[in-house]
Amino acid sequence: MATKVKPGTLSRFRIMAYIVGVGLLALVLVAMPLKYFADMPLLVAFIGPIHGFLYAVYLVLAFDLALKGKWSIGGTLLVLLAGTVPFLSFVAERWVTRKVQAGEKI
Repeated sequence: MATKVKPGTLSRFRIMAYIVGVGLLALVLVAMPLKYFADMPLLVAFIGPIHGFLYAVYLVLAFDLALKGKWSIGGTLLVLLAGTVPFLSFVAERWVTRKVQAGEKI
């Protein structure tokens, strides 16, 4: 049985997972097509670094949650990488939330 994780730790992770997910979708579905099909690189130059910073925050919060929940290395790596694939951070957030609330390890 996993260690009980404080609700604030899980909430911070959940919020950041959504923010990173939305940022990545904006980057991939809006900014990059504008850059490559409309020769408008400004949005990529703006959203790209912001997403990169927010992804770094996501990594810290996910790793903190993994340490407190005593996750496996494989489960931790999957959750850490979820912020790099469009839509996957949303799936990972739901999976992590269910597991953590049930007191299960990942």
